[in-house]
Amino acid sequence: MNERQEVILYKVNEVGQISVAELAELTGVSVVTIRQDLNFLEQNGHLKRVHGSAVAIDGESVDARMKVNFVVKQKIAEYAASLVENGERIFIEGGSTNALLARYLAYSKRITLITSSYYIAHLLGQIEAPIEVIVLGGEYQKHSESVVGDLACLGIGHLSFSKAFIGIDGYHSSTGFAGRNKQRTEVVNAILAKDSENIVITDSSKFGQVQAYPFMSPVNNIDRVITDGYLLNQHEQHLIQKGVIVDKVMGE
Repeated sequence: MNERQEVILYKVNEVGQISVAELAELTGVSVVTIRQDLNFLEQNGHLKRVHGSAVAIDGESVDARMKVNFVVKQKIAEYAASLVENGERIFIEGGSTNALLARYLAYSKRITLITSSYYIAHLLGQIEAPIEVIVLGGEYQKHSESVVGDLACLGIGHLSFSKAFIGIDGYHSSTGFAGRNKQRTEVVNAILAKDSENIVITDSSKFGQVQAYPFMSPVNNIDRVITDGYLLNQHEQHLIQKGVIVDKVMGE
């Protein structure tokens, strides 16, 4: 990925959807060149092309993404919830599996939950449960329904929590864990800089995928991965060799 393509990807993820003409004006190149860049980025799984525009992969709503591999995500979230003790203060980052985790915790545990996801905050606001919710401030990212930016990262730095549950967009042995959105990856990096138990929860479809923005510490700051039973052995063994605990749950 060259520098211009990085600029394109950053802008697409920032606004959710942008036209080819706008990208050409932004980067100072021809529409033909932009189309070639978009073809490359789409072929590598970084964005989608729709009717003369580029669309962020995670531009779909959290509700829409939750329907994909729903049973598997539900089992992963249920298992992750079992690791949380009453009275704990935890951080839950954004994403569909994390939203399911938050819902399980609201019904089963008395905890303090910190989140950067306004989707999760709204979800918990509809549930009458003995759970305290702390929502970060920051720049609101509409397509992910979460906050990002310096203010969000600063807030994380001033808060304490024992566990952090993190979503990912990809994992590859050459790059480690990564996100497709630069600003959300910066939020994850702020979490990883804390002295907490860091737990990745994701279905196995994300493994083997290379994304644009690797986490600052690709594997070493991750303590545990919770995924499904379809995780390939090569990925599992690489994680274990790095000292990561791997928990696999079945979706049936």
